[in-house]
Amino acid sequence: MSNYLMPYFYFNGNCEEAVRFYESVLGGEVTIMHLGDTPPNPAFPVPDDMKNLVMHAELRRDDHVINFSDWFTTNVPYSTGNSISFALQFDTKEETKAMFEALSIGGTIDLDLQETFFSPFYGKITDKFGVMWQIVCNKA
Repeated sequence: MSNYLMPYFYFNGNCEEAVRFYESVLGGEVTIMHLGDTPPNPAFPVPDDMKNLVMHAELRRDDHVINFSDWFTTNVPYSTGNSISFALQFDTKEETKAMFEALSIGGTIDLDLQETFFSPFYGKITDKFGVMWQIVCNKA
């Protein structure tokens, strides 16, 4: 897999409905993971009322991918202005770290680079222009 750019749309609790709508209009194949489907983590328990929220969904058609999620960040309220980010994926930790550092200059680190269950290196940045980025290292 090589580097590529994809949009990441956020919704306020109605992500699955939106994904199904886009699937019906655009076609393609959808995969959905809810917060309740994630591996248990005692440090970050998922409240029962949030288990049906979409943690991550993808709509794939041909060579195109659109990502979706419900907004579940508690320290930043949902608004239309923060309903999209861009995800950049890289094959190595070195490439991932270099892009993370470059985009964070003058911006805000929303989530420092760290290992997650879906990536060996993942972080979030809001750049100096207010654009939100997710920087992801692909699994080996």
